[in-house]
Amino acid sequence: MGRNPVTWLGSPTFPNAARDALADVQLRGNLAHATSTIRTKRAAAVAELPDWQQLRLSGEAIKDDVLSNLDVYLERMEAAVTARGGIVHWARDAAEANEIVLRLVKETGADEVVKVKSMATAEIGLNEALEEGGVSAIETDLAELIVQLGDDRPSHILVPAIHRNRSEIRDIFRARMSDVDDLSDEPADLAEAARAHLRRKFLSAKVAISGANFAVADTGSVVVVESEGNGRMCLTLPETLITVMGIEKLVPTWSDLEVFLQLLPRSSTAERMNPYTSVWTGVTPGDGPQTFHLVLLDNGRTATLADRVGRQALRCIRCSACLNVCPVYERTGGKAYGSVYPGPIGAILTPQLGAGTDDPATAALLKSLPFASSLCGACYEVCPVRIDIPKVLVHLRGKAVDGSHSPEAVAMAAASWVMRSPARFRLAQRAATVLRLVARRGQVKRLPWPGSRWTDSRDLPAPPKESFSAWWRRTRG
Repeated sequence: MGRNPVTWLGSPTFPNAARDALADVQLRGNLAHATSTIRTKRAAAVAELPDWQQLRLSGEAIKDDVLSNLDVYLERMEAAVTARGGIVHWARDAAEANEIVLRLVKETGADEVVKVKSMATAEIGLNEALEEGGVSAIETDLAELIVQLGDDRPSHILVPAIHRNRSEIRDIFRARMSDVDDLSDEPADLAEAARAHLRRKFLSAKVAISGANFAVADTGSVVVVESEGNGRMCLTLPETLITVMGIEKLVPTWSDLEVFLQLLPRSSTAERMNPYTSVWTGVTPGDGPQTFHLVLLDNGRTATLADRVGRQALRCIRCSACLNVCPVYERTGGKAYGSVYPGPIGAILTPQLGAGTDDPATAALLKSLPFASSLCGACYEVCPVRIDIPKVLVHLRGKAVDGSHSPEAVAMAAASWVMRSPARFRLAQRAATVLRLVARRGQVKRLPWPGSRWTDSRDLPAPPKESFSAWWRRTRG
């Protein structure tokens, strides 16, 4: 899959995957119900804060400062973690990160680990790498557990099993858990079954693997926020803790962290604060894990940082607000994006992290993702750190077609040539009226190739009987 396996091997391009997703009535119903519920709750939570826009501006400024001085803050973080008994590892790509984590687990003698949800580990395919090395990874987040037991793929940043309803979850639990043959589909019963299943794992695990929502460079503190308590169990009970963290997750100081602990819960779960906010700093003798490893992951982030327009994607705090307002995501779901990062943020982050892949299928998927948007701008309006996703989408679309011989590039070159001449433009306008012959109710539904590249996913408005310029010459000339 190339140097940055941020996509699932063999995933089709977005248009092909979206076509299949749109035909799944159950999926569309599940998504519509879940995203509309989250949108409504988030709007109410955000409306409570009169300084919400100021908080967004603060979050944007802090993140931009970190990205502009990333080398300084990373070295500060490494020094602080080391001074407090932790061990820091640097991973250039997925293969190196997976090798480091597998080696650390093997050194403990463990053949099973518990995990608190981490998109970074999913990004690098850590579970698969551990399995190949003889180590079982147990997901402890409820939604991640559902995905894992169902041999499924996550489809949402915050709610990975958003595409499943409770009856489907009950069937998965009955098939993969013991002593649950009479399990109902009531949420309380499903949660209790998961709790009992996981409790045994928590109490026996010697090694835990976590991600990180934030890390404070000044003190070397790592922060995980979650809603179920599974993270607290993972972060306190095992003897060894291994954290895999993208290098962009830093904040400089504790006062900077305060901003994000207000932005994140309201944007993601529509809560005033996270039920569980776990913070640890190195190793504390006699309290919690006695060995702490921090793996700092690049995996395309440095290359993304070099793009002055695209780098703002690294501000992302994984709140998922952009997914819940996106009309494209609501109809196709996250699997259509072929990546652990779905939705609008995935459409700009995945192509940048995966740039340079040597797998043709993956390259085709990455090239298609910036086009998985209507450019309505709703994602920018809700982003708590003000990532201008539409701007980056247009930027990446330009890079995708620049210098290529795709139908889109050829069409744009032809349009440019036509529009440089008033005479050619008028001739093209007159020629376009022929499309009225194949229009139905004011729309052209289907054109032969290469026009089918447009009409496969969009309707084409039928041209008017008379163009504006022709009307102007006739009435004002």
